[in-house]
Amino acid sequence: MATEVITGGGTGGTGAGAGAPAVRPVGRIGRFLQFLRDVRNELRKVTWPTFDELKKATTVIVIFVSILGVAIGLMDSFFQWVFVKLVARLF
Repeated sequence: MATEVITGGGTGGTGAGAGAPAVRPVGRIGRFLQFLRDVRNELRKVTWPTFDELKKATTVIVIFVSILGVAIGLMDSFFQWVFVKLVARLF
């Protein structure tokens, strides 16, 4: 069997009617090209953020990561002090 028939609407690339089944190509290159076409079609459906929304989200992420980094650094320093100073006294 050279092709696999998939039920559902066609892509319109073959000139077939809207109700015609889509024919998926066989072979690695054919499937890869179909995958890239599907990715392009899905990316067209995405609602992209505006530049202002992007700036706000980036600012929030940078602040959150900075605070988290400082918190982890402080915990690391504390536990290092605990294990170096207090545990060393036990031996």
